[in-house]
Amino acid sequence: MADDAFLVRDLSSLLAAAPAESIVSRTVFGGDHVQATLFAFAPGQELSEHTASRPAILHVLKGQAQLTLGHETSPAGPGTWVYMPAHLPHSLRAETEVTLLLLLLKNEPAAP
Repeated sequence: MADDAFLVRDLSSLLAAAPAESIVSRTVFGGDHVQATLFAFAPGQELSEHTASRPAILHVLKGQAQLTLGHETSPAGPGTWVYMPAHLPHSLRAETEVTLLLLLLKNEPAAP
């Protein structure tokens, strides 16, 4: 699919709050160069340390979390924006209800 214009007027309307003790996600957009996924975390839920094979951008929209990037842990709240290079170990623990937008970036194909 080509990366044509795509408009979402209200991201928060696309994903309900996560039920107790769960994490929910919804892919909002999938194009040639980026995949956008909304996540909602119930308080206390976490994504354990992992890596991604592609670079990513994380934008916290709502709530408070502890975010670990490599060996550094810091608080993350509304407006927190992070670029993560491919293969960076990272994890997240929601302290309150958390909503975030994850953009997985796709590399350009190699030129022939």
